[in-house]
Amino acid sequence: MSTVTPLGPFQALQVLVLRNYITYRTEWKLFLTGFLEPVFYLFSIGIGVGQLVEGFEFNGEPISYAAFVAPGMLAVSAFNGALMDSTFNVFFKLKYDKLYDQMLATPLTTADIARGEITWGQLRGASYSAAFLLVMWAMGLIGSWWALLALPAALLIGFAFSAVCMALTTWMKSWQDFDKITLAQLPMFLFSATFFPLTVFPTWLQWVVEVTPLYRGVVLCRELTTGSITWASGVSVVYLVVMGLVGLAVVRRRLDSLLLT
Repeated sequence: MSTVTPLGPFQALQVLVLRNYITYRTEWKLFLTGFLEPVFYLFSIGIGVGQLVEGFEFNGEPISYAAFVAPGMLAVSAFNGALMDSTFNVFFKLKYDKLYDQMLATPLTTADIARGEITWGQLRGASYSAAFLLVMWAMGLIGSWWALLALPAALLIGFAFSAVCMALTTWMKSWQDFDKITLAQLPMFLFSATFFPLTVFPTWLQWVVEVTPLYRGVVLCRELTTGSITWASGVSVVYLVVMGLVGLAVVRRRLDSLLLT
């Protein structure tokens, strides 16, 4: 009797990413929502409000308001892509479509599913970020060749948020639970120092903002696109890597609990 040979981790990842690509390639309009939102913010606030705000210094270098806001919105675009795919879509597949139960009837494992879904969310966020980087370049808002590393930075942001958001989604019981996601998403966005420097906050609030994940992504992207690299970028990289790895470990444990018991 023949036995089924388990897929290697890379082969399984290819299968799951290809499956998502085939599913979404006819729904390309859905991708526009996550990309256009930060672009509209850039035009309305970075450019519109920027006409009323004089430039200021960032890490000792003069910078225009639009050039200050743009890398923040770059981080937000990666955040948006990862969030949407790792919450709403994962919840539907897990609770209603029962897609993951079907996958486990194949040589795929829960670890494969976790890696595949997180990678897809990461790639979706990166596609938004790549398009947004082109918009920034066309508008003359990139001030350094360090900006070439902004795309890998966006991939890292996508990985961290995809992993954590998918982990949180495994505890959701109904669509009403997504109100909690919005409740966390909005203040994280507004207090990420995307639209104004961290120094405008009271000292106690600065400490709170500095430990939020979106702020770490904003700092990383801003320093790369302006070329003003400091130790804060290293802190952000370590923070986001650890965040993603912890999220990935939790997702695997939760899928084992939900699908294998």
